[in-house]
Amino acid sequence: MKIDIPRPILKDAKALVAGIANENSIAYGCANAFHEVGADVAITYANEKTRTYVEPLARELAAPIFMPLDVSRPEDIDAVFARIKQEWGRLDIFVHSIAWAPKEDLQGGLLDCSAEGFAKAMDISCHSFVRMARLAAPLMTNGGTMFTMSYYGANKVVSNYNVMGPVKAALEACARYLAYELGPRRIRVHAISPGPLKTRAASGLKGFDLMLNEAEQRAPLGELIDIMDVGYTCAFLATPFARRLSGETLYIDGGVNIMG
Repeated sequence: MKIDIPRPILKDAKALVAGIANENSIAYGCANAFHEVGADVAITYANEKTRTYVEPLARELAAPIFMPLDVSRPEDIDAVFARIKQEWGRLDIFVHSIAWAPKEDLQGGLLDCSAEGFAKAMDISCHSFVRMARLAAPLMTNGGTMFTMSYYGANKVVSNYNVMGPVKAALEACARYLAYELGPRRIRVHAISPGPLKTRAASGLKGFDLMLNEAEQRAPLGELIDIMDVGYTCAFLATPFARRLSGETLYIDGGVNIMG
């Protein structure tokens, strides 16, 4: 069946992007790409310190909705989706790009990770996606697309990735199960697995510069990706061109993941 594609391709689509910390954030690449292809973008920021960096980006993208979102606070999540319902009445795209673990648990090995630290990492980095998807789904009245951000360390051991490996593995499983549960409502769900990028979250990983250098050397394409590579892929997946794709974990890493 032929697809009737508007130009620009996501004109008037409504997108929520959660997790922008600054101009180097993967989430900003997604928001920027959605804006380029015609979507209206709602943007959140984690706290007042982050707001300093995110607010100019929200203005740049003409974001009609700009709100605080600490996913450990249920009232913040409720407020964001209530505002979207009030102003837009619907949602087409939801991007979850949020990950956090206590520094002492992140920088130590898995054996040394505390139960409390593990639980916090799982709650904020994984279950928050489920909580937000629960509120996003009723707003996707015409179907939609949800994304969450994973990493290669979810499936293969990456030195110094530590507790985030098991957490991201759980996140990818959540994406698959949500794709199954939401499929009848024409809502597609994907886990996106970018290669190493110089983001604020990555800076907390021990030996991250070595990971960057190794990825560049091993990539079949011979170069690292950038945040817009992730953004453009998500924009494609949100269009009718990807209408039969769901539940995938998509690697955007120049081919590093295929190498032995």
